[in-house]
Amino acid sequence: MIIKLIILAGLGLCFGSFVNALTWRIHKKKDWVKERSVCTHCGHQLAAKDLVPVLSWVSLRGKCRYCARRISIQYPVVELAAALVFMASYAFWPVGLGNGQSVLLVTWLVCSIGLLALFIYDARWMLLPNKIIYPTFALAAIGQFIYLVGFAPDKPAFLIGWGLSILAASGLFWSLFVISQGRWIGYGDVRLGLITGTILHSPALSILMIFLASLMGSLAVLPLLLTGKKKLSAKLPYGPVLILAAFICLLFGQSIIDWYKNSFLS
Repeated sequence: MIIKLIILAGLGLCFGSFVNALTWRIHKKKDWVKERSVCTHCGHQLAAKDLVPVLSWVSLRGKCRYCARRISIQYPVVELAAALVFMASYAFWPVGLGNGQSVLLVTWLVCSIGLLALFIYDARWMLLPNKIIYPTFALAAIGQFIYLVGFAPDKPAFLIGWGLSILAASGLFWSLFVISQGRWIGYGDVRLGLITGTILHSPALSILMIFLASLMGSLAVLPLLLTGKKKLSAKLPYGPVLILAAFICLLFGQSIIDWYKNSFLS
């Protein structure tokens, strides 16, 4: 297991580096496939030795090799976060990896790259770009479809659960968007529900995700409101807390639901 975790950590670091490049290039409307990595300050093309995840940032002491300007700590943090997501997902996958669960794990790991990119993009620029949302949703749907065709023991129940999960994850936000005419919530959060609802493929987990996201969002905003740094009318990115809540629910959601049932409903 240790060897697998080390491999997953290495993959996570590399994909975290990719996320940093992807979000910046999409924001700058650059070709994220063909463009080479450059310093965001001086524009100098970066060499391979400048792109080693975490280690390059540490060895350069957080400064560009060519212009000596500060490199954002976002870069190593995102790379480490991706590594932690990859390792935690394998270590705490809620069921065994037999009976097709490995398909769902791989699907999640692939989609977690897109979700991390959405997390960063929304946190920085308060936008959930379709260039990331739709490919991530497509990958999530393909993985679920492979599991459905090849491994799902009860295919009709799986399809119904999948549909209800998307309805729970996306439908509520769509209703709020329509009622408020976009004042309360952005349509990006509605589209994000397509991904999270597909990944969770459980209406109960999707509802729990919304509850946890609302709770975490409230806890994060309350100190800002009390100190006057934010007003009630201020717009805040909701995507990051939804993505974090989806990650928690995927790995621990069923345990949380079982704990609640045993503690309060039995």
